[in-house]
Amino acid sequence: MGFLTEFNSVCKFKSEQEMYELLEYGMTKMVKSGFRVYPTGQKVIAYSPENKAIAIVQIFASVSEINFQGNEVTSVEMKLVRKLTDEEARVQTALAHEMYFGERKA
Repeated sequence: MGFLTEFNSVCKFKSEQEMYELLEYGMTKMVKSGFRVYPTGQKVIAYSPENKAIAIVQIFASVSEINFQGNEVTSVEMKLVRKLTDEEARVQTALAHEMYFGERKA
């Protein structure tokens, strides 16, 4: 058991529904496996399930717990700050591929 730190947070949606709720209603909640630390108040880039940068969001709640199935989970609630422009999305997607989603080298 341990916490995974997300200080250089990447909010990557695993489901299209969570992403839709963010873009449609301006806020959403995502559930991540494991205990993670998402600093409240931090603004981060949100990514689609296909690893495309889509928006800037602000974390306003992060709760880690062991659910009824005995799994460690973290619930992260966020508000939409704004959608990214096409150019911003292109640049952020390229950077994230290099930094987070691309091939890991030892």
